[in-house]
Amino acid sequence: MNRISPSSPLPTSATVSTDRRQNIGSQRRRWGAVDISLIAVFAALLAASIAVPGINVGPLGVAITLQTLVVVLCGLVLGFARGTAAVGLYILLGLVGLPIFSGFRAGPAVLASPSAGYIVGFIFGAATVGLLATWAVRSRSKTVALFSAAMVGTLVIHVFGIAGFMFKGMALLTAVGADLIYLPGDILKNVVAVAIALSLHRAFPDILVRRRQ
Repeated sequence: MNRISPSSPLPTSATVSTDRRQNIGSQRRRWGAVDISLIAVFAALLAASIAVPGINVGPLGVAITLQTLVVVLCGLVLGFARGTAAVGLYILLGLVGLPIFSGFRAGPAVLASPSAGYIVGFIFGAATVGLLATWAVRSRSKTVALFSAAMVGTLVIHVFGIAGFMFKGMALLTAVGADLIYLPGDILKNVVAVAIALSLHRAFPDILVRRRQ
């Protein structure tokens, strides 16, 4: 009578399923020193962007700055997780007291300002751009796809900006009108962000999507 050796069990469906999950898990991207460094560098770029003086426009005086350009760039270059982390780190550092918001403001008080909606929207905008950029970078029309990703993320930021205006007491149509002032400038900044992102993708092909070894 033949026996199955205990040391060589036949694979079961549960074993195969477990092995498959382990293989998938081992293939997932894990953040290393390079990823952490990129997050820190882009958070620093966001902080440095306030060195260029903003232009106060609109009824509530929210400034036009280079911050939205760098927020979009975080998503286009770093993708969803790292891009969101970079923007989140920047906002966290600003909230705990570093004067890195526009106008060199700092602290939780900025969340009571007219620009609070845009600041919160930075996180969701970067996440949206990063999510779409992973698809866009594989597209045949990479430039158009990346610009589309940038515009969708920008619209997300603007939605939060409008919500912030309404929280300050504006009617919906008035808030939309106040927000539209910033849209032309953001479109131009997206053109610049896409151009920079394309250059970085050419120089570092694996910066957004790593190739399989």
